[in-house]
Amino acid sequence: MGVCLTSVAPPATAQTLKKVADSNKITVSYRESSVPFSYLISPTKPVGFAVDLTEAIIDDVRAKLKKKDLEVAYIPVTGQTRIPLLVNGTYDLECGSTTNNSARGKEVTFAISHFYTGTRLLAKKSSGIKNYADLANKTVATTAGSTNEKVLRAYSADKNLNIQIILGKDYEDALQLVETDRAMAFAMDDILLFGLRANSKNPGSLEVVGDTLQVEPYGCMLRKDDPEFKKLVDGTITRLMKSGEFSRLYARWFEAPIPPKGMVLGMPMSEQLKANMKALSDKPAQ
Repeated sequence: MGVCLTSVAPPATAQTLKKVADSNKITVSYRESSVPFSYLISPTKPVGFAVDLTEAIIDDVRAKLKKKDLEVAYIPVTGQTRIPLLVNGTYDLECGSTTNNSARGKEVTFAISHFYTGTRLLAKKSSGIKNYADLANKTVATTAGSTNEKVLRAYSADKNLNIQIILGKDYEDALQLVETDRAMAFAMDDILLFGLRANSKNPGSLEVVGDTLQVEPYGCMLRKDDPEFKKLVDGTITRLMKSGEFSRLYARWFEAPIPPKGMVLGMPMSEQLKANMKALSDKPAQ
């Protein structure tokens, strides 16, 4: 009985553009600390790369519905609440740092991928570490319970590298293991490594190296079975990618000083993302 109830989307909310037109209001979500995608710099003002994408989509919704005075509401979501609140109609669109994978694809739909992340390595420039092969029989830090730990263990076993894994309790702890030479490198999502390096005591002494293992795409998330709204959202992202505006936004948030402290992540665009600006794919992670 329960399965029937949960698998039927409420018809009033499935067609987002009709819902928005009828209420003259669109509700979008933000994350409070997903730097530089979506984060708060004041109690009510989210900023970030994904917030800029959201605002471009809202502009296209206004134009499509011919509603210049469309009301926009922003609500915060967490990793736990983002899918249920979208599915039940509480809000209409999430652009943030949500990985598009096939498990989530059973509940929601994803737009064209706007970012790719994967496991890379943060190491001291003086260490000579350039890729995973350089870590044979050496100690590498990651965080307990992370997908990165599983990926690294599998890769080490597959390539017979005998990497010794040491677990930090959190990101700062793992970074400290590298800074104090108790680990040769820290394996984690590359975007987090660039942020940690930018905030570290001596950013110039560290570099992010290595191939990207287990690539995961991020995409804006919308309700299932709503082709009209998906076409609009994909259309916005396609236009930004083709016009050069997407690259400009990327440079602003990943390669230039960002609020509130003027930190520079120094993260050039990945080859996967460059390729997707041509491919315009919404394909999930494997």
